[in-house]
Amino acid sequence: MRVVVAGAGLAGLTAAAALTARGAEVVVLEARDRVGGRTRGREVLPGVWVDAGAAYLGDRHVELHDLLAAHGLKTTPATVPGASRFALGDRDEVRPGRFPPLSAVALGDMFDRIDEVTTRVRVDAPWSTPDAGRLDRLTVADWADQNLAHPDARLFFPLFLGEMMAADPATVSVLHMAFYLRSGGGTRYLNAFAGGAQQDRVAGGAHQLAERLAAGLDVRLGERVDAIEQDDTGAWVCAGARRHRADAVVVALPPLLAQRIRFTPGLPAPRATDRTARGCAVKVHLVYPRPLWREHGLSGWSVNAEGPLLSTVDDSPADGGAGVLTGFVTGGEAHRFAALDADARRAAACAQARRLFPQLPEPTSVLVTDWVDEEFSRGCYAALFGPGDWLTLGPHLINPHGRVHWAGTETSREFFGLMEGAIRSGHRVAAEILTEHSSAVQEVAP
Repeated sequence: MRVVVAGAGLAGLTAAAALTARGAEVVVLEARDRVGGRTRGREVLPGVWVDAGAAYLGDRHVELHDLLAAHGLKTTPATVPGASRFALGDRDEVRPGRFPPLSAVALGDMFDRIDEVTTRVRVDAPWSTPDAGRLDRLTVADWADQNLAHPDARLFFPLFLGEMMAADPATVSVLHMAFYLRSGGGTRYLNAFAGGAQQDRVAGGAHQLAERLAAGLDVRLGERVDAIEQDDTGAWVCAGARRHRADAVVVALPPLLAQRIRFTPGLPAPRATDRTARGCAVKVHLVYPRPLWREHGLSGWSVNAEGPLLSTVDDSPADGGAGVLTGFVTGGEAHRFAALDADARRAAACAQARRLFPQLPEPTSVLVTDWVDEEFSRGCYAALFGPGDWLTLGPHLINPHGRVHWAGTETSREFFGLMEGAIRSGHRVAAEILTEHSSAVQEVAP
């Protein structure tokens, strides 16, 4: 059995590795000049790598942990001791812990209201959730206007949504917010470091997992899939002038990229609509000789009402050989920041770092990774389903189209938008193909 996989992110590589292990002949086509998809490593100093894309994991991400262990990769805690920095309007202060200097009652009520809608969603079939039609038509911005009265809740909510989903409240439906948060383990788990989804990082960078998965596979870089044709005898995957024959095809691409492939015969339902938005995220790494903020009792964590850096974290390597302050630019702020030229981006990031941490010198370097305009991702952390998308797209997300099967974190009903979701989708689609082509696999299996 011959399988062609479109996309060398974690989903595509996981599927390819599982199929190869069962004796299938697999070719992976990747448009970029690297593997990893929305995981990406950037070298800030010789031998020092940071996560420019997906980075964090928790103890519930069991399939990710299993793959890391199988490939000899270890994790390191993401939590750094010290005080946090908050710049929230007229409340500009340093305080212990991570709770912002806002009304605890107001934020508690905000999270209760989020949990109320989140716990109602059916993660196995969000479009079948009670009142799904209304929830899918309603934008999160409109929901917030109706449900969040206290100024502190209205200030903090878009910052929370940006951190969790890289979303602008005006572009996503309430059904998508509820599904995203519940599929990831709920607001408290997703929002937590110790004991939560942001507990650890991969030592040396998450990109290493994709590289190690790819090392044992036939991966063709620089081959962008343009068209997929199929009939009763097989499928042909077209990448420019190259045509690859297959018995089965895995499309492991974000919905906005899958939508631009020409399918013959055509798809019964779209992969994305004109309301499907890009995840709004830009990552900024400010590099220092060492984690100097720690010497002042600070953790490097900050939350800020004004951008471009709406939050910062300490992503320094465990040995302290460099100081890396990572800034997150999300939501509408990401679009504004991405529109600046390189010099203006650096100036804006450095100016804000000086305001937040005046005791720090100028960074030795500043690296900006723009996912908003990244051609072969169309946003990060994941696609954002806009009003009406779940009812239109949801029922068809994982249904095979003849010989074409779908993978990617957006097809996962568990940990949607996370590395764990991508890996689970890869395992699901591999099992799907192996079941469908069991006789062919048995013939070629060693």
